[in-house]
Amino acid sequence: MVEKARQMCYNEYMKVLMINGSPKADGNTSIALGEMRKVFEKNGIETETIQVGNKDIRGCISCAYCIKEKRGCVFNDIVNEVAPKFEECDGLVVGSPVYYASANGTLVSFLDRLFYSTRFDKTMKVGASVAVARRGGLSATFDQLNKYFTISGMPIASSQYWNSVHGKLPGDAEADGEGLQTMRTLAENMSFLIKSIALGKEAFGLPEKEKRISTDFVR
Repeated sequence: MVEKARQMCYNEYMKVLMINGSPKADGNTSIALGEMRKVFEKNGIETETIQVGNKDIRGCISCAYCIKEKRGCVFNDIVNEVAPKFEECDGLVVGSPVYYASANGTLVSFLDRLFYSTRFDKTMKVGASVAVARRGGLSATFDQLNKYFTISGMPIASSQYWNSVHGKLPGDAEADGEGLQTMRTLAENMSFLIKSIALGKEAFGLPEKEKRISTDFVR
């Protein structure tokens, strides 16, 4: 059974969706994601990079349109364009520059709406977050981005260090040898997880789920 599943896994189309949250299309966040992309391609995993940091993206207004109408977000912008790509992919990488020890606002607005308005099951899609900064705030941003995955049943890919790269001016990240190695290790580990999960789903299926229990703490 395992050998048959392995062969099916190798023949299966696999894809990682990469979200660049930086407003600079060719900045240091792009360099970090590009280092990962080379490893994915080596592992036979297709990638698509989507630039969102330079888009006009407003935040969620809690209108519940996506729940009532089940047709995506009420604001028909790049969030709805990316939603079907998110559903199809096996893994999601989110890269962000660090602003005030957190991800930039445009990316946060995008992710809030993308994760909330997409009602498909995200269980076992592999997630990875990448933070890029001149100096500090990287681990706080890394933790912030990982919360989108952990609330969605998505395993998190890890590396040899927290997923971060340093650089101030565009191109500076090229000199961060340890940071770039962290990106390559992250992509190798993520590739392994994606392939292993594909084998596991073929052999055992997805984990069973209980009917969701939702509680309020205000009475």
